[in-house]
Amino acid sequence: MAADGASSAPTFRPRSTRNPISGPLLDKIFARLLAALGLVYGALAIPYLLDQQSSMQPAWAWIISIALLGGIVAVGVTSVSMRGLETAAAFLAISFLVALLTWPLAVDDPARVLDESPWLYYLITVATAAAAIAFTPWVATVYLLLTPLVYGLVELTPSGGGLTPFWAAIDSIYSIILGGAVLILITLLRQASVAVDRAQNMAVSRYSGAIREHAIELERVQVDAIVHDSVLTTFISAARSFSPDEKALATTMARNAMSHLTTAASVTPFDESSTSLTSMRERLEVLVSNLGAEVEVRSKALDDHAIPAAAAEAMYSAAVQAVVNSVQHAGTVGVSRWVSLLWTAERVCVEVGDTGSGFNPAAVPGERLGVRVSITERLANAGGSAVIQTAAGEGTIIRLSWPRSDDSEQSAASPSAPAPLSPEEPS
Repeated sequence: MAADGASSAPTFRPRSTRNPISGPLLDKIFARLLAALGLVYGALAIPYLLDQQSSMQPAWAWIISIALLGGIVAVGVTSVSMRGLETAAAFLAISFLVALLTWPLAVDDPARVLDESPWLYYLITVATAAAAIAFTPWVATVYLLLTPLVYGLVELTPSGGGLTPFWAAIDSIYSIILGGAVLILITLLRQASVAVDRAQNMAVSRYSGAIREHAIELERVQVDAIVHDSVLTTFISAARSFSPDEKALATTMARNAMSHLTTAASVTPFDESSTSLTSMRERLEVLVSNLGAEVEVRSKALDDHAIPAAAAEAMYSAAVQAVVNSVQHAGTVGVSRWVSLLWTAERVCVEVGDTGSGFNPAAVPGERLGVRVSITERLANAGGSAVIQTAAGEGTIIRLSWPRSDDSEQSAASPSAPAPLSPEEPS
């Protein structure tokens, strides 16, 4: 006695979608953080802006105030729609730099020392963050170093508060450190998102390739099985047909071959439709009635259960091959044949058996495709398993089950095969 089990086959299951880190997602986060930063610091700068308006040139004061505060508002609006964000951020950064450069020329009396630092101080971090979003890393780095330096020089002038070089340098260094932290964070996260996007694209590409290879393998097994089941077996049967019964069997097999070819052309490897077990039983009954041999069809607990169409087609085709093998090789005198269908423990089992001559699976040549491809590999690629119980002179029982389970794999590897399905009822 020997047993032949199905090896594990890859299965592909849909996974729930996620929102991984990506470039567009990070850009949206940065944009809204910049908008929030601008609104907070803009609100802090407004009291100082109103207090210093009287010492500024009216035209310049209004133009710069509208440009900077309007730029902050534009960044806030574009952070929601994510359209024109870089343009708004670039406008804000450039407007701030222009305001710094023209500050000493915009006061009414450049020799008058202001009591406090220019209100632009509260927007330095906002401007450097806007530059980090709008410009390339190199341009943003130059902006980060240039803007605090210009602000420090402005603070040395009377119109900028007339600070000592030490305190002006402290303010500049503080602005560089704060803006540099923002720039480094944005740059590193963007680089990380690029790496993640690249890895995701590569994974999707490899997964697509694996799907294609799996589909090709399924199609190869299907074609091999069809060639054996529907072509070679039909030719051999026709060549050996002499009696009327043998000729009738060859004719039936030829019709089945045409049906298999038609079905194979219409079913895709990943068909998501389903087939009822009752329908599969009816197809087996039609096949048995056309074979001209005495085969009993039994079933139990089928009810309204259904399985995927690909699995149903694989089990049906494997069962047909097993029945045809029995009719051709098991003998005719005193031989009983049956096909049993059973639904149990969320699994469908199809058993094809006879009390004929049996065979030794270990002695079957490797180039023979009947058992290996038409039954075992076909079930394995559909996610099921096949177990064969036979010995010379003791008949044959072939059990097909779907889906595959650990128990079925262990049974396939064991020298002792399971007993026939029971209890059994005529269909």
